[in-house]
Amino acid sequence: MHDFDGFSIGLNDLTQLTLGIDRDCEGLAAVFDEQDPAVRWMIRKVIGDAKAVGAKIGLCAQAPSDHPGFAAFLVECGIDSISLTPDSFITVKRTVAAAEAKREKR
Repeated sequence: MHDFDGFSIGLNDLTQLTLGIDRDCEGLAAVFDEQDPAVRWMIRKVIGDAKAVGAKIGLCAQAPSDHPGFAAFLVECGIDSISLTPDSFITVKRTVAAAEAKREKR
């Protein structure tokens, strides 16, 4: 990790590997969940590991656009950047701003 300035978490890939579920498998689509506790644990760990070596870390995924509360979780973990869909930008920006203000108070 010391050889890189930053990282980007591909949430779909991380979810597939963590849960052992192919997101394209119709029979298992109902249990493919980016917000599963195991996936959240992995996200928190990866962000913490990147921060420990002074690297920037972002997340590329649909989840923060679909679930603004997920963006707040990412801020709590210390994420540096989040990809969003244009239609969700304002809502998620407000969520992120509130989460950052809450984090700064701690």
